Amino acid sequence: MHVSLDTMVDTLKAAAESSRLRILALLSRGDLTVSDLTEILGQSQPRVSRHLKLLLEAGLIGRYQEGSWAFFRLSDTDAARDFVTGLVSGIRGADPQVERDLERLSSVKRKRQDRAAQYFSVNAASWDHIRSLHVPDRAVEAALLKLVGKRPFQAMLDLGTGTGRLLEIFSPLYRRGIGIDMSREMLTVARANLDKAGVSNAQVRQGDIFSPPVERDAFDLVTIHQVLHYLDDPGRAIHEAARLLRPAGRLVIVDFAPHTLEFLREEHAHARLGFSDRQIADWFGEAGLDLEDSQEFEPRGGSEAKLTVKLWLGRDRRLLVADPSADASQLKVNPVGEIA
Repeated sequence: MHVSLDTMVDTLKAAAESSRLRILALLSRGDLTVSDLTEILGQSQPRVSRHLKLLLEAGLIGRYQEGSWAFFRLSDTDAARDFVTGLVSGIRGADPQVERDLERLSSVKRKRQDRAAQYFSVNAASWDHIRSLHVPDRAVEAALLKLVGKRPFQAMLDLGTGTGRLLEIFSPLYRRGIGIDMSREMLTVARANLDKAGVSNAQVRQGDIFSPPVERDAFDLVTIHQVLHYLDDPGRAIHEAARLLRPAGRLVIVDFAPHTLEFLREEHAHARLGFSDRQIADWFGEAGLDLEDSQEFEPRGGSEAKLTVKLWLGRDRRLLVADPSADASQLKVNPVGEIA
């Protein structure tokens, strides 16, 4: 990051205050509301809001709305996140006040987990019924991890994140992860699960899969796990997901193969009874993606009255092409996916 001297001074001024530095230390552990921060810091809401405003103006943090709640997070820009991480890394475990803040943060996270447990208890029977019809989730997760590989990458987006499970299993690979879901209840579950798993490099936000509140051309991996069958227009969702990929980025979809279990439509709001390889390949092609892989997971016992899970991998056709006359760190996008 190259900035002017005045800009750097203003940024340092914004961070160089004890309460604001405590806020940055807390947000480095996950997204929080104003109410969360007032409870942890023991300060009035107007005072906390003033600190947040200054940090927002300096570009060190971001804000997003979720119904009537406003959540704050570290900035999405890598340079700002690196700057904040460098600032707070030296005070974790070394300052009694920060340690007390982190203890109160643990209490806030426990409350989230209690709310998540309550939601699960109400809906568990319905989810368990559907799970009993297909291969165990662990088998699909193992295939996903193998498919994506072990090479680290910059950014992941999980559309319809639900419980946040994919953000959790891929967290060792990405630098920044974002999950999007329309349900505030599911976002509560996802936050609780990520907190419990110690995942601090991911955040979840409320948003529409057809218009997710994230930047385009920004993600190396986008996932849509067991979501398409709820949608009236799955093709449009795939098209929107493809626009969020970086050149050569990957889109992974997990859903059901075609089936005839009508009760899922009537009792569980499934709009589509599965998808064929041809359907997915056509939607990928229309979105500028190539279908690279397709895998199938038969239901336990192989019963025709159960569900076959499918996994599809698509890749953005554009390539990042190095310019031999430029610095090695500079890359160009070839929109037709060919090296000129």
